[in-house]
Amino acid sequence: MTTKTRVPAIDGWFTLDEQAPTLLGSKCTSCGNIAFPKETFFCRNPQCQGKEFAETPLSRTGKIWSYTDACYQPPKPYEAADPYVPFALVAVELAAEQMVVMGQVVPGVGVNDLSVGTEVELVLDTLYEDDEHEYMVWKWRPTGARIGQGA
Repeated sequence: MTTKTRVPAIDGWFTLDEQAPTLLGSKCTSCGNIAFPKETFFCRNPQCQGKEFAETPLSRTGKIWSYTDACYQPPKPYEAADPYVPFALVAVELAAEQMVVMGQVVPGVGVNDLSVGTEVELVLDTLYEDDEHEYMVWKWRPTGARIGQGA
């Protein structure tokens, strides 16, 4: 059996550290504004004219701010399993960064298992595979969850 190489589905947005995966944002060197995904052109702070940014790791944990089902198959470039299996999406508030980041929830956890304020942690999971690669993404898992732990 050939071992497949794990690669990020979106290069540069997160680390592939199995024990402590981390989202990678940017920090404006002028005002300190943090953005995700990384900013490369101009600061998102309307009061800042900054155009230089440093890569910055974001918090690995947060609280659910909002959530919903993805009962329909998202359009390309999303790669869905065949047949398509609905999943839950969450908007997670990262308190330290004072921002909200979207993401899928791990398999096995649906909207009936979620509530606003639930603490979640970042984990890695396989989005899809080809003959040579596993394309990895970040997902959110309720803290301490035993179900749907993903990869």
